[in-house]
Amino acid sequence: MRSLRLIALVAVFAVAVAGAWWFVVRRDHSAPATITVYYTKSDGTSEIPWHVSLGPARDRTSIAFYAAAQVLAGPPSETEAVRFPAGTHVLSVAVTGSTVDVNMSPEVEKAAEGGFTESAVFKSLVWTLTDPNTLPGVSAVRVRIGGTRMATLPGGHLELDEPLTRASF
Repeated sequence: MRSLRLIALVAVFAVAVAGAWWFVVRRDHSAPATITVYYTKSDGTSEIPWHVSLGPARDRTSIAFYAAAQVLAGPPSETEAVRFPAGTHVLSVAVTGSTVDVNMSPEVEKAAEGGFTESAVFKSLVWTLTDPNTLPGVSAVRVRIGGTRMATLPGGHLELDEPLTRASF
């Protein structure tokens, strides 16, 4: 009886040690608890930083997907900012080296209403994904629409065939 209790105690201790090891060593504690999402002001002069809780996402791809989804969803309705067209959403995200590849839905093509809108919405996306506190080492964003790399949106105002950087704006 006493040996069974000792074995059970050792087993519980081993599970506790394994759980602590996983928490400390295997989990990425360097990921931020919040990220900054940027929205371009309606007058196009600057970016409005918006801090959002990251939730359970901790690997680079999940953080990039979440950040891109937040940009495409737009800021709270009371915030005066340029927004992606309604219904635009993230289809997939991949992080390769210093570039985030964002594949978004075709609804984004409705942003072709003018160069100002195209530039403003993609500036928000690029500023968010290249924020060094959110995704350290990322400096460029490649855009795909419906899985296809496009030279420009239908309006032709913003070139999308090369990765976008903060210097693109």
